[in-house]
Amino acid sequence: MSGKMLAGITGVLLAIVMCCIGGAILGAGGVAVAACANPAPSLTDAASGSPPAPAGGWPAIGQWGSTQVANAAIIVAVGQQLHVPPRGWVIAVAVAMQESSLTNTPGGDQDSVGLFQQRPSQGWGTPAQLMDPVYAATQFYTRLLQVPHWQDLPLTVAGQAVQRSAFPDAYAKHEPDALAVVSKVSGMAQAALAACGAAGPWTQPVHGPIVSGFRTPQRPTHQGDDIAAPPGTTLVAASAGTVTVVTCQAIAPDGSGYGCDRDGSENIKGCGWYVEIQHGGGIMTRYCHMKTQPMVAVGQPVAPGEPIGLVGSSGNSSGPHLHFEVHINNDRSSNGAVDPEIFMREHGASLGH
Repeated sequence: MSGKMLAGITGVLLAIVMCCIGGAILGAGGVAVAACANPAPSLTDAASGSPPAPAGGWPAIGQWGSTQVANAAIIVAVGQQLHVPPRGWVIAVAVAMQESSLTNTPGGDQDSVGLFQQRPSQGWGTPAQLMDPVYAATQFYTRLLQVPHWQDLPLTVAGQAVQRSAFPDAYAKHEPDALAVVSKVSGMAQAALAACGAAGPWTQPVHGPIVSGFRTPQRPTHQGDDIAAPPGTTLVAASAGTVTVVTCQAIAPDGSGYGCDRDGSENIKGCGWYVEIQHGGGIMTRYCHMKTQPMVAVGQPVAPGEPIGLVGSSGNSSGPHLHFEVHINNDRSSNGAVDPEIFMREHGASLGH
């Protein structure tokens, strides 16, 4: 890539990007979201070192301050200019969060430099080049695009294939924050990014037949799918996210606590041992009736396919199965529930076999 092009990218007009997201597609539950066609930003001859910030500067987003968000904006703008799909922007920003806390630092472990802590001794470039966020981001994307099927890989796997970090599992914890920051600096809503695959791959939480479906005529208030599986079968996270709920919910007919370390019945109320995971794009998944206390804790980041518990029959249950729910729009109530089978199919995964 020429120096002129690199300088041009630093002058990306993100305001134009924010206004150039056209069209609409239908996501889970029939919700209209912005289309994935987010054109590459226009270039200018300015070489200010960063894209123009909104009036008043980039706002802080959670723990990430204005300067850190501005660096994320550069990473995203480079990805857009190189026509990297939105999933790549999230991976790149999450990796930079872990490697440098989105700070363009001149030093680090051994000879690591810049936003991605890339090492001159490993062929990434000279220290001066790696202190240029545009150059560093371009190098990251160039290598990411060479990883086979990178869009289908968990963020930790894709990031590690590029960076070769000593702590690759640490990338996962930044995925929700990376999605939020990418949403802000790209102008794409998190729901739109999720629909475009930016939130990462989805996988079946457990294999087995669906024995009771979503809001059937027989069970119109059933807000998920029941998937039968032998007791003790491992349950996994359906996608990357952060665990927000780990609890026991089992109430006896007389209103007393029944406990979750034993099988329930149709007379017991509640989800038994259950877990909720918050994903990007306002999506939440719920996993009910586990056999024992779940394997995860509140606040723990999880990757797609990571074990979270065991199939059981605790709470309101007549036999071993997973009751699996998907909620959208950050709505944990029945109003936010959508058909898990349809949702998973729309996100490239099957459910129920």
